[in-house]
Amino acid sequence: MQNRQAITILAALAQESRLAVYRLLIEHAPEGLAASAIAEKLGLPNATLSFHLKELSHAGLVSSRQSGRFIYYAPVIEAMDELVGYLTEHCCSQSAGKCSTATARCAPGKRPATAARRRSTSA
Repeated sequence: MQNRQAITILAALAQESRLAVYRLLIEHAPEGLAASAIAEKLGLPNATLSFHLKELSHAGLVSSRQSGRFIYYAPVIEAMDELVGYLTEHCCSQSAGKCSTATARCAPGKRPATAARRRSTSA
C-alpha cells in the first residue's frame, strides 16, 4: 500500500456518517446491505447516503452490486486488512520487544495477511 492510498482510506473514514456506514456494512459482511436498508438503519437521507457511499467506494472500502432494482453495498475486507497491515508493519521494530497489548497482535505471524502478501505467497 502506498501513502496516498492509506491517506485516501483514512480520509474517507474520518467522517461520522461514513464511519457509521462502514461499521454497519462490516456487521453485515460479506453480503452487505441494500442502500435503502443502510439509509433506514442509520437515518440518512438517500442523497446524503449516496454521497457517502461514493466516497467509501472511491477509497476502495466498499463494493456495489445490483440485484433487481436494489443496489447492495458490501465492505471490501481486503482493503482494511491492507490498511491495518500498512499502519502496523513496523509497530514493534523500535520497541525492543516492549509492544503494548494492542500492538502485540501485529508481531510477525500474528497480523492478518494482506491481499498483497497473499498474492506474493501464492505465486
